[in-house]
Amino acid sequence: MTRPTPDPRAEGDAPRIYPIRLYGDPVLRRKAKPLQATDTLTVPGFGPQTVRQVANTMLETMFEARGVGLAAPQVGLNARLFVAVEYEDDEEENEGQDTPLRSRVLREYVMLNPILKVIDKKKDRSYQEGCLSIPGIYEEGVPRARAVQVSYTDLDGTARTVEADDYLARVFQHEADHLDGVFFLDRLPPEVTEDHRGELLKMQRHAKRYLEDLAAAEKEAEKHRKENL
Repeated sequence: MTRPTPDPRAEGDAPRIYPIRLYGDPVLRRKAKPLQATDTLTVPGFGPQTVRQVANTMLETMFEARGVGLAAPQVGLNARLFVAVEYEDDEEENEGQDTPLRSRVLREYVMLNPILKVIDKKKDRSYQEGCLSIPGIYEEGVPRARAVQVSYTDLDGTARTVEADDYLARVFQHEADHLDGVFFLDRLPPEVTEDHRGELLKMQRHAKRYLEDLAAAEKEAEKHRKENL
């Protein structure tokens, strides 16, 4: 998985993808705030957008990074929103192929203010997990409930409920964790994180540099805006 190059843009542009925030970025540790389907959102470095526009761009960002889910904090947005998909086959079987991921999507999920309820308390540790905000690090043994029920609001403001088991249940739990500032590594013994200390420190440096570049770009954009008033 590769991280999109930071691309702060002036207000009004229509981005194809968002930069994905890396481990060490403070937004990834904050508890996200509830939102409404009618809200106007502003991803840092981009102009105001509707929730639907943000969700669509998050999906494109996720496909670009070859992921199965993406939460709003991972694009710098402090909102209780995540997107996820079911694919028609195993992503690992298609590693390196040029087939667009979107062409293999069985179902897309856009969830506002999701609330998870465990419906099978037995823990599953058999899957390997990774994270678009911690690229290149994968670990098995993350304990997840085998089945969950998710209550959420869709893009039309309609309340919905869906049940999921096995891998999809894991995806929903992983993304919901992001909304509470939790990484999958947090659910493993501390020594696992320590094993990746060097890689994580490098990500923290990249995250700090990105935020500095973003702040400079936004300051410059504000200067130009004032000059053109």
